[in-house]
Amino acid sequence: MIDRIKKDKVFYISSISLILILIYAFFNIETFETASSNALNFLLNKFYWFYSGVILSFFIFCVYLIFSKVGKVKLGKDDEKAEYGFISWLAMLFCAGMGMGLVFWSVAEPLVHYTNPLNVEPFTEEAKMFALKKVFLHWGTSAWACYAILALILAYMQYRKGKPALMSSALIPIIGEKRAEGWLGNVIDIFTIFATVAGVVTSLGLGTLQINAGLNFLFDIPENIKIKLIIIGIVTICYMTSAIVGINKGIKILSNINLFIAALMIGLAVIVGPTSSIFKNLFSGLAIYGKELVTTNNNIFLHGGWYNDWTLFYWGWWIAWAPPVGIFIARISRGRTIREFLLGVLIIPSLLCFIWFAVFGTIGFNVDHSLALEAAKKTQTAFFMVLSKYPLGFFICNLVMILSMIFFITSADSSTFVLAMLSSKGDLNPKNLKKVVWGILQGALTIIFLLAGGLKMIQTASILAAFPFAFIMIFAMVSFKKSLKEEKEKILLEDEVEKELKDSRKKSVRTV
Repeated sequence: MIDRIKKDKVFYISSISLILILIYAFFNIETFETASSNALNFLLNKFYWFYSGVILSFFIFCVYLIFSKVGKVKLGKDDEKAEYGFISWLAMLFCAGMGMGLVFWSVAEPLVHYTNPLNVEPFTEEAKMFALKKVFLHWGTSAWACYAILALILAYMQYRKGKPALMSSALIPIIGEKRAEGWLGNVIDIFTIFATVAGVVTSLGLGTLQINAGLNFLFDIPENIKIKLIIIGIVTICYMTSAIVGINKGIKILSNINLFIAALMIGLAVIVGPTSSIFKNLFSGLAIYGKELVTTNNNIFLHGGWYNDWTLFYWGWWIAWAPPVGIFIARISRGRTIREFLLGVLIIPSLLCFIWFAVFGTIGFNVDHSLALEAAKKTQTAFFMVLSKYPLGFFICNLVMILSMIFFITSADSSTFVLAMLSSKGDLNPKNLKKVVWGILQGALTIIFLLAGGLKMIQTASILAAFPFAFIMIFAMVSFKKSLKEEKEKILLEDEVEKELKDSRKKSVRTV
């Protein structure tokens, strides 16, 4: 038994620690909520600049790599081809990356910003643009830069350097292989597990709230903790089953189905909604978002009040979500070049998010003011309240229930798979027993956070867990930059040889 614990110490330390937190929180919910809130207020007041700076550095580093010479380096051997087709790859990374939150906030966030904008008159064109530029900021390239940079580093170390699929592997160039395999590496992997669980619990909590609210709105099923427990129980069984079945048979199929349903929803929403306004708002929102991204970085370094509740929450959420999503995207990205990978992960999903929020945000803007105010008060039912006023509204609302369930499952099954990998020394095909343990723990922690304080408590968990992990991601970038020096030297040497060959051929032609 002792030998087994030594061999699997990351699994035992992380799982037992989380179980102890679970037990403590269950019997001390009020104390747990107060301590978490105090810690959150301290971080937001003292380190708001840190969260924003980290997010900005991820984006800048991604752009640098896209235009760098190392962009043509393969995540694998030089002659390797991509493991998954482009559409399946896109579907899996999109479903793992956005998941339940995309459905939860689709109508709610633009509507909240539209009815209560910052320093702008509500229900005006300026309020619409404020809402869209902030939603694009929160869900666009900033979020995907978090995922892209971590996934890229891990895929490079796995498939190019042959290292285990662990966060500690990403730091080998600066801490050395011996330390990465020792106690320091174990600490890094344990912190990665904690951040992963916090990010997933946030998404599962949002999913539970939305599904319960949807069932209440559509079928008059009560909103209470009993129904929420049933929802979490059913979904936990589903995502554990999907994770056990594996990527090709479970996660890939569900992701493809989800992408189809999402596309169908957008198509129907464009048809029944104010079509011309949707396209106008999409392009206008993109223009003002892009302009402020270049000029003021969308004021991401501001804090307090509105910014703490929205922008800083998202920065914490994306950093906390980076481990499960990054490790999963790395797992499915073998054989792609760095440039192809970054363009795929950074640009295309961001564009899909922009379209999604422009469509459903505009549908929310188009209802009468009294309904908009009422819907904005309860974010988990905003989608159903607004869409029910449109033709085919009941059908679209039922589609969103199906989409929510599958997003719920695809987010959790990929994270369950990742947690099992992290606690199995990077094994790409971890044992099912570990998937079961992590699946149950995620569901149990979601229940505790819902009991402790609902949506606010769930958001708190993400921001707190993101803080220590953000340092790990910064060191991982430094480490990756060091690794790429060798690749750059190799590319420069190859370019020099190629240039000499071309010059030699030109001289031969002239001689003839």
